[in-house]
Amino acid sequence: MPQWYVGVGIAGLAVVTVLARGFFLAPDREIELPAWALQGLRYAPIAALVAVIAPEIVLTNGTLLATWADARIYAVLVATAYFWWRRGILGTILSGTAVLLALKIGLGW
Repeated sequence: MPQWYVGVGIAGLAVVTVLARGFFLAPDREIELPAWALQGLRYAPIAALVAVIAPEIVLTNGTLLATWADARIYAVLVATAYFWWRRGILGTILSGTAVLLALKIGLGW
């Protein structure tokens, strides 16, 4: 790939980023969103999180898990149970990570 392709690609991405982020700073007054758009935006962060995390939990090399002997399943179950019990993010992360490491290192899953 020629060097100028890389330069054009980087410059193009920089322009798109500046335009996308500066779009909200340009208007003189606040842009009013319709109620349905505001309602939809309430669920956008959780939808994005699920879209990123769910495949990591249930897929291995692009295929569904074939066995119950996978540490990720139990780590997610423990982390979910902790979150419902205490509603704490740090404890959720720590409990899930502890189970994941214990099963991976201890049992070699």
